[in-house]
Amino acid sequence: MSSSPSILPIAIYHEHPDWFRPLFAELDARGIPYERLDAAAHVFDPSETEARWSLAFNRASPSAYLRGHGQTTFYTLHWLRHLERLGVPIVNGVQAYSNELSKATQLDLLQSLGLPYPKSRVINHASQAVAAAEGLRYPVLVKANVGGSGAGIVKYESREALEAAVAAGTVDLGVDGTALVQEAAPLRNGHITRVETLNGKYLYAINVYPAVGSFDLCPADACQTTSGAELVRGACAIDAPKSGMRVERADPPAEIIAQVERISQAAGIDVGGIEYLVDDRDGQHYFYDVNALSNFVADAVNVIGFDPFAKLVDYLEERAGLVTTAAS
Repeated sequence: MSSSPSILPIAIYHEHPDWFRPLFAELDARGIPYERLDAAAHVFDPSETEARWSLAFNRASPSAYLRGHGQTTFYTLHWLRHLERLGVPIVNGVQAYSNELSKATQLDLLQSLGLPYPKSRVINHASQAVAAAEGLRYPVLVKANVGGSGAGIVKYESREALEAAVAAGTVDLGVDGTALVQEAAPLRNGHITRVETLNGKYLYAINVYPAVGSFDLCPADACQTTSGAELVRGACAIDAPKSGMRVERADPPAEIIAQVERISQAAGIDVGGIEYLVDDRDGQHYFYDVNALSNFVADAVNVIGFDPFAKLVDYLEERAGLVTTAAS
């Protein structure tokens, strides 16, 4: 989109071709100047001394390697640090993205905050998986440290099954050679809860009912509500297959909302989603995923009653200095 020479555009740095179409539509509708940057084919000049954008919005995803764009994952950190040196304000900057890239770092963050998470160990070689699972209740999950859209998660029902996988050489630790070995809790009422935050504050929450055997909980991929109503998946490819995932609006207890806000603020996440489950064995909640990439739920107006992209663009306008706080 073209911009006025007197107004620096907002940089929207993204790799997924479809997730952010509603964002661009909202920006276009308001006439906000922005520039789309392809995170999968990008270049920057370390000798730069002046900012080219009023704001940079980092939308890079750890799951880029699933689309043949693994080169974006760690390159993005270098570019974000470059922007920091130039003094460009960043939405989901180095701190947020560093947490997004590491499930191990997320657990350390939760531990530092004194918040509950499933019992876990971190390994850097498949040979350590069985020993790491000692003291954990089966089934266990082996989760690639750099994940995204449920990728790199395998459930093992027993020690014998995990031992067989290690012996067969089929335990994959992912792109950085690091993985979690984590208890797989039975989900109370068959769902997890994802709480979205904006500017460190609660935005909305949804219960997500995954398809049987699936770990893909991307809210933009949801295809129907719990009542069976079909959702218009405007953020996904038109020909994307139906996932079988169901969603509904959720209203978490105030205590959990406060904990989610603490996580978001401590992780430096400007916009993101925190996921938790309730273990059916003890009835307690456990946080297990901290996402600095938020696609928002499909057909949000029909699920949660409002359009979160409108609130997101309000926030971007304010951060970019296009409106004052009093007017926003």
